[in-house]
Amino acid sequence: MARVFLDQIYRQFSPTNTIEAITFEVPDGAFWVLVGPSGCGKSTILRMIAGLETPTAGNLYIGDRQVNSVPARARDVAMVFQNYALYPHMTVAENLGFGLKLRGVDRSTLQQQVMAAAQTLGIQALLDRKPGQLSGGQQQRVALGRAIVRQPQVFLMDEPLSNLDAQLRDETRAELKLLHQKLGITTIYVTHDQVEAMTLADQIVVLNQGKIQQISDPQTLYAQPDNQMVATFLGSPPMNILPARIEGDRLRIGNQVILMPQSLWALFTSSGRLTAVNLGIRPEQVQWIHATRSSDLSPDLPSDLLSEDRSIQQAADQSNRSATLIAIVTVTEPLGREVLVRAELSGTIEPLILQFWATADQAIRVGDQGLLQFKLADLYGFDPETGENLQLQLRH
Repeated sequence: MARVFLDQIYRQFSPTNTIEAITFEVPDGAFWVLVGPSGCGKSTILRMIAGLETPTAGNLYIGDRQVNSVPARARDVAMVFQNYALYPHMTVAENLGFGLKLRGVDRSTLQQQVMAAAQTLGIQALLDRKPGQLSGGQQQRVALGRAIVRQPQVFLMDEPLSNLDAQLRDETRAELKLLHQKLGITTIYVTHDQVEAMTLADQIVVLNQGKIQQISDPQTLYAQPDNQMVATFLGSPPMNILPARIEGDRLRIGNQVILMPQSLWALFTSSGRLTAVNLGIRPEQVQWIHATRSSDLSPDLPSDLLSEDRSIQQAADQSNRSATLIAIVTVTEPLGREVLVRAELSGTIEPLILQFWATADQAIRVGDQGLLQFKLADLYGFDPETGENLQLQLRH
């Protein structure tokens, strides 16, 4: 086992296609996940660690050894690929032991290590079968076993679960976590699936366009994202983003307005720098207030919704600092106990959709109209130009 340290790693493919200044250190025995959209550079970083790609600049260490010029076969890492890469003409036992055979390990030791890996993964009964006789999940276990049997310093896994069906993916994800707890081998795992990243990782490296966006533990990334990209990438469904104009102590979304206590918006008014902000709210922090008729959307509800200039306005509830927006339901996705609902805000030129969770007994239907209510303390604010988290002084 060993730490993995990337020090100012660059990889240039073209003037506009680069991986820039990648620096992070994975401690000995840790499980780190690289996550990001397709093309962000996560698999390329993994391949550079494995020795399958060469950095344009920077230094790469495994343990205390610089490995920039060390060939892949001498780095003592084991890589698990998305496509499993099993030899179809070999049995499971032969696939598991192939790497040891190339190293010249004696037959007795090879058999012992193959059996130990098979027992760890529960595939002892499959040792005489060939890959074509195995299910996708069984093939995945064999691919993992081939990596385990080598007893490497580092595991590198490149989207190893993406070919599995949903149920098997969940089961194998849990098995991977248990396996890491048992073996304690330093693991770097690449995925575009934020659920895998959140559930598996000790620490997550969020990447976009060849750059690190943020490195932290899953809960910190979820609750304290550095920017809008991180906020919207982590979370299922993703964070809702509402483009708003700043008008004094008001935030205008289309022709709907949220009134805020002026003191909470000192960040904007003191500098005068921003005239707009992207508001973020998690779907689980939005509540639905049903209205059966248009007349139900009246000042009798928790906020004043109609101003003198006939634009829709909202007064913040000073006791619990909440706000509401008028919306109509466009899509419902029943998921058993819960329903994922998409609703379109009223009074916006371009369709503006919010997603939120409802319970099955709320019986929300397409075409229903009502109010989306949320606490101001649950709002995030992002600079619409840079995406930077503005760290609104609302979260008290």
